[in-house]
Amino acid sequence: MMLVQPMERLQSGIFITFSGNCRAALTFYQSCFGGTLHFDMFDEPLQGYTEVPVVSATLISGRIAIYGSDLGHNEGRRVGNYIAVFLPCRDISERGELIERLTSQQKRRTDFDMQQKFIEVTDLFNVRWVLGIASLSAGLSI
Repeated sequence: MMLVQPMERLQSGIFITFSGNCRAALTFYQSCFGGTLHFDMFDEPLQGYTEVPVVSATLISGRIAIYGSDLGHNEGRRVGNYIAVFLPCRDISERGELIERLTSQQKRRTDFDMQQKFIEVTDLFNVRWVLGIASLSAGLSI
């Protein structure tokens, strides 16, 4: 079984463990970011899963690499507020498009001050995204 799709070059990215909805999540992210999507699946359903679980998934786009799996740690998946995916945007317009895509399936919509340096959104899979704009962030010093 191949765990990672062969690539011309290695690419760092994020790895997200899902609760049985990895296929739906990465398909959703492909609609947001484009790119090539690959799944490695078990041959048959496992006990405790309603569908055949994803062993390993890879979404490689021009902007981001997302890796994922339905197989979680023994202690289960815990959503916390200590980590988010940072994605730089070229401008306010691009960030607005990403906000629309990432929140398109949510019932409650939020209005954002688009002039903020960073905007955080949470998608329907409880993944937090921090969307920054390089031109607004250029004056930041750490």
